Amino acid sequence: MTNALPSPDQADGRPVVVTGVAGFIGSHTAALLLDLGFTVIGIDAITPYYSRSTKDRNLGFLVGSPGFSFIEARLSPDVCERAFRDCSAVIHLAAQPGVRDSWEDFATYVDLNIHATKCVLDAALVTGVPQVVCASSSSVYGDAIKYPTREDSQLVPRSPYGVTKLTSERLTVTYGIERGLRTASMRYFTVYGPRQRPDMAFQRMIVAAYTGASFPLYGDGTQIRDFTYVGDVARANAMTAFADVAAGSVFNVCSESPTTLNDIIADVESVTDRQLRIDRYGTALGDVVRTGGSASRIADEVGWAASTSLHDGIRAQAADVRQHLAQVV
Repeated sequence: MTNALPSPDQADGRPVVVTGVAGFIGSHTAALLLDLGFTVIGIDAITPYYSRSTKDRNLGFLVGSPGFSFIEARLSPDVCERAFRDCSAVIHLAAQPGVRDSWEDFATYVDLNIHATKCVLDAALVTGVPQVVCASSSSVYGDAIKYPTREDSQLVPRSPYGVTKLTSERLTVTYGIERGLRTASMRYFTVYGPRQRPDMAFQRMIVAAYTGASFPLYGDGTQIRDFTYVGDVARANAMTAFADVAAGSVFNVCSESPTTLNDIIADVESVTDRQLRIDRYGTALGDVVRTGGSASRIADEVGWAASTSLHDGIRAQAADVRQHLAQVV
C-alpha cells in the first residue's frame, strides 16, 4: 500500500536512533516516529552553523514526549555504540549543510559529513543495527544530463558540499555491499516546510515578506528545483527504516514537480499577502541550474510518494514563520 507508515510493532519495543535530531529534517522525522508510538533516541552536537535557539525550538517539539531521550554529543565511536546497542534502526541525518560555505571550510564538511558517517556505519556494524538510513542529497548529481533524474544517472557534484555528500553516500553503499550492513541512502531534493533552516531560501523569503526585509536572489530566478515537503521526507525516512530493501540501496526523495524560483516568489507573495523586496546577485558558485528527480524507485521498493502540494507546503511554512515571529517580538 502506498504511503503506509511503519508500526511500532516492527521495532519490538526497541528505540529508533535519529542523529541530527535538533535539525530541520531530524526534528520532523523524530516527531513523526513519536506520533506513531515509537521510542526515539536523538543525538545532536548542536554545531554553530546556525543559532542554538533555532535548534532548541526544534527540540521543544520533542522534549517531554514520554518516548524521547536526547544525547547532546558529537558522533564518536563511544557515543554511537552506546546509543545504537539494541536499537531497531538508525536514521543518520547529522551533517554540515550549505553549498557556499563548503568552498571556504572544507575540513569541517569532511569531518561532519564523511568522518561522522563512517563512525555511524562502523558502530552499526559492531552493534548489529538491523537497518541504517543515511541522508544524501540531490547535489550529488550536479547539473544532470537528463530529467527526471534517476538514481543511476551520472554523478558530478559542483560544490565541495556535494562532494562530501557523495563520498558519504558511497561509504554507505559500500558498507551495504561489502560488509552486509543493511543501508539505504536518501537523495533529498530541496526540502522545505515549517522550521526550515534559517539560511534556506524559503525561510529567508517568508521572513523577508513578513518583516519587510529584502530577500537576496542569486541568479535570475529561472533556476528550477524539485522542492519536497519536510513532512513527506519524514515519512520517507520512517518508511525506509523498516522496509525490506536491499543493502546499499539508494533512493531519490522528491516531489516530481520541478518549479522555478520565480514561481516560488509569486506563491510566497500570494500566501503572505506581501510583496517581496528583492536584492539581485549573480549566480552563486556551485549552484546548479536545475534539479528534478524521479521517485519511481522508492515508490516501487518502499511504497512512498510525496503527497503535499507546493502551495499547501508554503502555506504551512508561512504559518509557522508568522507564529514564531509573533512569539519573539
